[in-house]
Amino acid sequence: MNAYDFDGTIYPSNCTIGFAIWCMNRHPRLWFTFAPRAFMSVVQYKLGKMQSYRMLRVLYSYLRDIGDFDVQIERYWDRNARRISSWYLAQKKPDDIIISASPSCIIEPIARRLGVEFVATDYDRELGVLVNNLMYAREKSRYIIDHGFPVIDHFYSDSLSDTPLALCAEKAHLVTGRARKVRDWPKLDELTKKKVKKKINTGWTIHLED
Repeated sequence: MNAYDFDGTIYPSNCTIGFAIWCMNRHPRLWFTFAPRAFMSVVQYKLGKMQSYRMLRVLYSYLRDIGDFDVQIERYWDRNARRISSWYLAQKKPDDIIISASPSCIIEPIARRLGVEFVATDYDRELGVLVNNLMYAREKSRYIIDHGFPVIDHFYSDSLSDTPLALCAEKAHLVTGRARKVRDWPKLDELTKKKVKKKINTGWTIHLED
């Protein structure tokens, strides 16, 4: 079984942000009701005045304000499914699994189209809350271990924050260049370990360029 992160790994950008912009362009009121709150939550988080899960609740909150969500998410992937990385499509297998911090309601339609399994953050659109922990960093490895998944042969991610899951795989690969370049996972020297620990603890994605 091969496991893949999604955003920045087999898809070149963040689908949660991409879908938010898609919805704001089709429901302009969101530019006034959602965008200012989202911007301020990111600023507060950066200043250390808001915890990551509270920020994400705000960032995901637009999902509960879209009355035609089922229509828009399918249209979004009608337009954007072609952006899935060609290197992934060339090696895709039926037992692949996508493991993403993005909300499951956004990941499910594209995973279905690809014909693969997925695990993502469980967000209740009706209540506007995270049902379980954010599927991020060590939570990914905890989920895989707790649910007795088969051995991961290859794991791919664009983020060193996924090191806990990378260590669970037989072989790990780091994806860079907006989901275009794949290379071996970097060795965990002391500097890299410090960066990984810092980013995992703050709940913010780390890229090789950080």
